[in-house]
Amino acid sequence: MIFEHIFCKVERKKDAGWQTTTEGHHAPSIGLWIIAAGPADFWCNHQVRRNMGKEIVGMRADVLACVGADTLRSPVPLPCVMVHATEWADKTLQQKCAEVVEALREFRGGVQGTKNQSTSECQASLLEKLERHISNYVAIVSRLQVQSGAVTPPPSPPRSCSSVNSTSEVLKRYGNLLRGKLERLAIDLRDEAPESGQRSTAAKGRCG
Repeated sequence: MIFEHIFCKVERKKDAGWQTTTEGHHAPSIGLWIIAAGPADFWCNHQVRRNMGKEIVGMRADVLACVGADTLRSPVPLPCVMVHATEWADKTLQQKCAEVVEALREFRGGVQGTKNQSTSECQASLLEKLERHISNYVAIVSRLQVQSGAVTPPPSPPRSCSSVNSTSEVLKRYGNLLRGKLERLAIDLRDEAPESGQRSTAAKGRCG
């Protein structure tokens, strides 16, 4: 996967709220979040994120096509994917980013563990595909660099909310994470960009 620097330029218009555009080669003269991630438009384009998430639909079809693929040999511990609006609003962008990264890593670890125990070739292949899909997101979110004016303490470790024995349920919870916390992170990056005056004292931070 090729990563490249992109700039999400955020402008406040008088009556139209926030508008997001992208710049490829230079930093705009207003507030911005500098992002090192890929694909290039991942954080600035909702449709790009949606298209990546659609691959889960194909995996659900694979579960139905593979006899016994939905039954896992051992429970898979899963992170909390539900978004509590009040708690989420109180977190900094770096804390939100780190929370998403750790949730993705927990999904990947659980899938990898049950894949290694699978005795079904088609189930192992499906879990391998899911593991690669999660790894793509881990790489993207881990490389997210936010330029902000705040220095925040490290986030709390992730909490495992439940364990499941169903591949379909793993896919369902994984999809909820992408549509929930990950999408909210992308929206917050757009909406909470610092004003231009803050950039001069901004400190770069990296999550993951």
